[in-house]
Formats: sequence, C-alpha cells, structure tokens
Amino acid sequence: MAEHLASIFGTEKDRVNCPFYFKIGACRHGDRCSRLHNRPTISPTILLSNMYQRPDMITPGLDPQGQAIDPRKIQEHFEDFYEDIFEELSKFGEIESLNICDNLADHMVGNVYVQFKEEDQAAAAVQALQGRFYSGRPIIVDFSPVTDFREATCRQFEENSCNRGGYCNFMHVKQIGRELRRKLFGRYRRSRGSRSRSRSSSPQHHRRDSDRRGGDFRDRGGDYRGNGRRGGGRHGRHEGDGGRRRHGSPRRARSPIREGSEERRARIEQWNREKEQNQ
Repeated sequence: MAEHLASIFGTEKDRVNCPFYFKIGACRHGDRCSRLHNRPTISPTILLSNMYQRPDMITPGLDPQGQAIDPRKIQEHFEDFYEDIFEELSKFGEIESLNICDNLADHMVGNVYVQFKEEDQAAAAVQALQGRFYSGRPIIVDFSPVTDFREATCRQFEENSCNRGGYCNFMHVKQIGRELRRKLFGRYRRSRGSRSRSRSSSPQHHRRDSDRRGGDFRDRGGDYRGNGRRGGGRHGRHEGDGGRRRHGSPRRARSPIREGSEERRARIEQWNREKEQNQ
C-alpha cells in the first residue's frame, strides 16, 4: 500500500495531495482546495507571488488608458525587471534558474520562481525578503516545491500551440533575450571554469572560499535600486520596512542535474590524491 501511494504522489491519481501545487507551486483553488498543499519548510526554490506587474496588465497589448503599447517596450520593461531581480537575489548565492510566469490567472500572474544552487542560499533570501517592498508593493515570498521546471512548464506554449491562453494551469514562462541571458548567467560559467583550473592545486582553499561566500550576507534594510543595464531598475525597488510583517536554455527552463553525495565524496578523494602527488 505504501509503495502504491508513493508511486502516485503528486499525480492526478493522488486523491490526497494536490498535483498542481506539487508541480507548479500554485493552485487556482488556493486554501479552499480539497487536496493537501504540502508546503516545504526548506527548498532550493523560492516563489515571489504576483510580483511582476506588466504594463499591459489590464488588457494585453494596451496600457491602462487603452492605448496600444509597442511590444518592444513591453519586452524592455520585462527585461529591466528581470535584471533588477537577478542582481538583487544573486547576492544570496548562485542562481540556477529564474522564471517569470506570463500567465493571467490570479494564482499565477506575475509569479517569480528563483532556484538557487543550495537550499541555505534560498533560506537566506526568504529571511531577508520578509517585510520588504518592491515598487511600493509588499513582497510575498515562500519556499516552493518546484525543482524540475520541465514538469511545471506548458510544452504547448513553448511550441506556440497552447489553446488555453494566459489562463493555462501550467507555466507560460516569459523569455529574456539571448544577450541578457549570457550576461547574467555567463558569470557562473566563467567562475566555474576558473575554479576547475585551481582545484588540483588547492582544493581546501577553494572550499574555504565557498564557505565564506555562503555565510556573509547582511540585509542592509534600506532602499534598493538594481544596477540594471537600462537605468538601474526604474520600474521598481526593494525597501526595508523596519519589522512589518520568479530557463536553462532559451526555449525551456531545464532544472540542472544535481551532484549526489557519492559523487561529491569521490571528487574530494580525487582532490586529496592529486594534492599528495603534487607534494
């Protein structure tokens, strides 16, 4: 019986746990859902609910006054926001993916999903963002159960064939340009390359540096303006409140394969052997 329950967990056959919350970290029924929402107490992924406010929020393609908006201006607005959020949250650790929903349903509109490399980095971000504001609106941040965005995204949307439009119950992930993606995520590839060249000579020094980076974050508590490429986050800002109570490839956000504990132990043993040989 236990094996059967484990095999159907998070699927449509599971009559106890909500499959939509398990897959996308959101459910249109919210707290009124007849199935359980198992909210994680720790996760590498955090959710900033309803955070992105697109300029054509009321009517797609039109501003609040009913005037048509140039699609290039909408994309520019989005990329400014994306870079602003990336620069702020990268202070907590390496970001593996940052996905922003283009859906229109209330439980998904403007949702920002940020997946960090390590769970403790996500925990530091959640703690620091509590009680802060962005563009005059409170930030709602929680851990998300989503770790595999391949299961959360709408494949029909990626192929421009989703007939549900913005009210689809799977993620319609809004894409950034290739140049911006290379600029933001390319820093990690360069950093990994430099670290791999230094591992054989000093693995222990590399680990000490990693520990220092992971535990030295301080929330300054003041206003934040990201140093964006088009004027530094003119569409919003983070604000301290003094205690008052969002893809791996341009087409699809793929969740990276994480290294297991056995692989890590083997890699450490290899470092030690190389160190002894060099001595």
